[in-house]
Amino acid sequence: MRVALLAFRLMWLAWLWPITQLHGSHFPNKRRHKDVYVGENTKQKHGGRVDLKMKKLDSTKSLLIKSEQLLRIEDHDFAMRPGFGGSAIPVGIDVQVESIDSISEVNMDFTMTLYLRHYWQDDRLAFPSSSNKSRTFDARLVKKIWVPDVFFVHSKRSFIHDTTMENIMLRVFPDGNILYSVRITVTALCSMDFSSFPLDTQNCSLELESYAYNENDLMLYWKNGNDSLRTDEIVLSQFFIEDFQPSFGLAFYSSTGWYNRLYINFILRRHIFFFMLQTYFPTMLMVMLSWVSFWIDRRAVPARVSLGITTVLTMSTIITGVSASMPQVSYVKAVDIYLWASFLFVFLSVIEYAAVNYFTTVEEMKKLRGAKIPSSFNATQAMAFDGCFHDNDIDLTPFSEVPSTPNTERNTQSRNSTVSAPTEGTRLRRKHPLIQNLSFIMSNSYMIDSYSRVIFPLAYLLFNIIYWSLYA
Repeated sequence: MRVALLAFRLMWLAWLWPITQLHGSHFPNKRRHKDVYVGENTKQKHGGRVDLKMKKLDSTKSLLIKSEQLLRIEDHDFAMRPGFGGSAIPVGIDVQVESIDSISEVNMDFTMTLYLRHYWQDDRLAFPSSSNKSRTFDARLVKKIWVPDVFFVHSKRSFIHDTTMENIMLRVFPDGNILYSVRITVTALCSMDFSSFPLDTQNCSLELESYAYNENDLMLYWKNGNDSLRTDEIVLSQFFIEDFQPSFGLAFYSSTGWYNRLYINFILRRHIFFFMLQTYFPTMLMVMLSWVSFWIDRRAVPARVSLGITTVLTMSTIITGVSASMPQVSYVKAVDIYLWASFLFVFLSVIEYAAVNYFTTVEEMKKLRGAKIPSSFNATQAMAFDGCFHDNDIDLTPFSEVPSTPNTERNTQSRNSTVSAPTEGTRLRRKHPLIQNLSFIMSNSYMIDSYSRVIFPLAYLLFNIIYWSLYA
């Protein structure tokens, strides 16, 4: 029985063998495809199991056409503006100021970094989209389509940032609306008025305008009104930014017509503390230092002269340093008024000592002429005499009286007889009080220093009150 069952099994296997070979020849690639599929997914094994889930397809690989074909760039002439021949195309602008990098008084300019965004509609770039999502591109596509030719009026230098790629963004919406954003650093002219420097406030503006398209072809406008200009927190070393405000205007050129122009206006107020430390305080100290000479003995010539010359040279250095950091303008600045007025006070203190020394010398020479010169005063001492000596160095003993004689008495009587008392109605000639006071001061030169100790500080204080009330 067992032998019969084994023989039956062998006959059954012999009958199935040809059928198996026939099926393998009809599907030769089936096993191979399965092996490849399993082999690719064995890379995702985790914990000894094979992850058979398929990856999501890349959206860029699933597109049937390229972006240029989707936007039909080759089908249109983008050298022409949208709606050419019709009404002016409106282009909205908004700006975000990132920083004000520098402000130069010498070159009269400022450097600003900003994000400039343009908004317009170009039906030629409309594309079908079931999800109504926009598409974003970089600078490579910008060169193939039409974009507004906005430039900065009165700009000296400008560039588009290109690290690590050009900072340009183009966003196209299915209905043809376009957002074009670019990050720019621009150096532009600012006409500054330094008549109140350094107590001044400057009004600067950055102006935007289309270069080729006048108001009949392109209309520039602030997209969100006053909210179109936004700024980050900007801190400057020498200025407070008081206000940022956009405005609108028109510019006329005789050969091409009227153009829309947008303005970014900002007001800068200068920090005064820096100039107080660098200019005003040192100047005040030099003027006060020149007053010290009024308390030095008038006969100490080297001390007073050296002090006066030192203060004059220091004031000259301060004036030169301030002028070197300022533009060569043809009008007087507020700092010039203060520096030159202070220089005048220092210079007058030197002139004051020159007058004191001269009047002292004249006074002592008069005493010398009316005095009896001692026999010990020889010619060598006379040549070395400069008028700066003490009164007790010379014997001022009066001369002995001359004995009277009949002739001298007669001459005295004759002189007395010629001088008669003035009759009634005779007008007496008096010296002017001012002349009397001047002659009195000249004969008492030490009083000049006494008056200067009061007059100079009061005059300088009055000058400061007037100056700071006008400019502060």
